[in-house]
Amino acid sequence: MTRPITAGVDGTEESLAALDWAAREAVRRGLALRVVRAWRFQPYDAIDAADRQTQAGWVRDAVDEAAKAVTARHAGLEVSTEVLEGETVDTLVAAAADAEMLVLGSRGYGPVVGFLLGSVGQQVIAETARPVVLVRADDRPTAEAAGREIVVGQQGEAEDSAEALRFAFETAAARGAGVRVVRAWTLPPVFAYSPGSMHLLDEAGGLEPFEKKALAAAVAPWRERFPDVPVAEHVEMGSAAQVLLSVAARAQLMVVGRRAHRTAVGARIGSVAHGVLHHAGCPVAVVPHA
Repeated sequence: MTRPITAGVDGTEESLAALDWAAREAVRRGLALRVVRAWRFQPYDAIDAADRQTQAGWVRDAVDEAAKAVTARHAGLEVSTEVLEGETVDTLVAAAADAEMLVLGSRGYGPVVGFLLGSVGQQVIAETARPVVLVRADDRPTAEAAGREIVVGQQGEAEDSAEALRFAFETAAARGAGVRVVRAWTLPPVFAYSPGSMHLLDEAGGLEPFEKKALAAAVAPWRERFPDVPVAEHVEMGSAAQVLLSVAARAQLMVVGRRAHRTAVGARIGSVAHGVLHHAGCPVAVVPHA
């Protein structure tokens, strides 16, 4: 089954920027675009307050207007709209379940605070099993941005980052862009050394060569699957979020993974995704994996 790209809108500038991003991505991938608005009736005590039907009509009109604007800019794009009544997070998570990706707006960006993600965005990212892309209100397509890379983080074993790498390579292939795969490493604590691990490090020639070998092994199947996509392998010492952000200026999209499991305190987006989401200056895709 072909999945659409779903954009969540609420009438704000950032959600309309996310809708534009989703429309462009749908055109590149030859997919349909689904525009979704989560809505709840807001009763008021005022005598002239609108009833449920009237409020729903206002919401539907706003969604239809946004969809028409996108259709006018992208002739031939298949666009559908849905107004779904319910709690915002639950509604968006449900809408993402049958989507190729869910695209949402971020509340802004600044040199100090970075992405103002908000509680809804954090909860949706943590709860959904599908990729979620966060787009800033000031995101605009430019020739300069189009010439940048898709930057993706790789951690752990090859299978740990397979879904993030898949997303990055598919996006790059659709855009005619290159991929920069980033693996960060740090010195392990003394107690982490063992005869087995030391033997593997000795065979690789040291810590950094070992990390480079691990990255090359993780990337190899995607190089083979996407032979026309230029690939740069980037290994650097430091925290994963710091190393990813150090190359963010060359990215048109950052792709990070997160573990799709719940902890004792509930679902979380992970420290790497959290750091990149709050400080990257470009759209960020968060891709869950087992």
